[in-house]
Amino acid sequence: MVRLRRSRNRNPGLPWVLWIPAGLALALVVLPVVGLLVRTDYTRLPQLLTSDAALSALRLSLVTALLSTIACVVLGVPLAVVLARARGRGVRLVRAVVLLPLVLPPVVGGLALLFLLGRNGFLGYLLDVVAGVSVPFTTTAVVIAQTFVAMPFLVVSLEGALRGGGQRYELVAATLGARPWTVFRRVTLPLLLPALGSGVVLSFARALGEFGATITFAGSLEGVTRTLPLEVYAQAQADVDSAVALALLLIVVAVVVIAVARPKAFDR
Repeated sequence: MVRLRRSRNRNPGLPWVLWIPAGLALALVVLPVVGLLVRTDYTRLPQLLTSDAALSALRLSLVTALLSTIACVVLGVPLAVVLARARGRGVRLVRAVVLLPLVLPPVVGGLALLFLLGRNGFLGYLLDVVAGVSVPFTTTAVVIAQTFVAMPFLVVSLEGALRGGGQRYELVAATLGARPWTVFRRVTLPLLLPALGSGVVLSFARALGEFGATITFAGSLEGVTRTLPLEVYAQAQADVDSAVALALLLIVVAVVVIAVARPKAFDR
């Protein structure tokens, strides 16, 4: 018994062969960042990071990423529950459509949104005629574009957690007489909290770094739609040092968000 207990507490270790591809994968992520650090003009760095354009882009990125993450939670949680619990032939097709932004180039997503909500799109035309509202090339368009590309990350996290956890607790609650809404509120949602935390972090990080759909659907208007990734692209055409400094700023913000807001389960 003593030997058995000791063997259970012992770390099994890792096969040495895994360290080679793991090191290459880490280098693939780290070395480009090192390249930015080497290329940075540190004498101009404070000036570049505190310019009006940089601060405006950073502020807009944080606000729109936060709003789009809230939209992902409000819309994505019910969608994930429906995909995980619904039965039928059409569920697989619906899931494929929902996950489409994961594989589509962001520019294609931006074009799709533009042809839907633009003045020549059927929904955009109705909004323009009935309410006098034009969505493209506004801050609202930025939020919609970010939500479009970020929501699948939340849905994947939550649906995987629901399918992995099974339905035993929900079935017990239903057997005891709980109504579907009570089961969802008192049983399903608490079970989703760990996965919801990781999904929110992934969605926020994805929204923060969104570029292709934003520039296609919302344009690049300073102070209105020019988020930090778009500002990096704009500065790359005129001042490489400024683009590098802003790229580092974006990396730092993303790392801080993931490190601070990620669930504790990631550290196990």
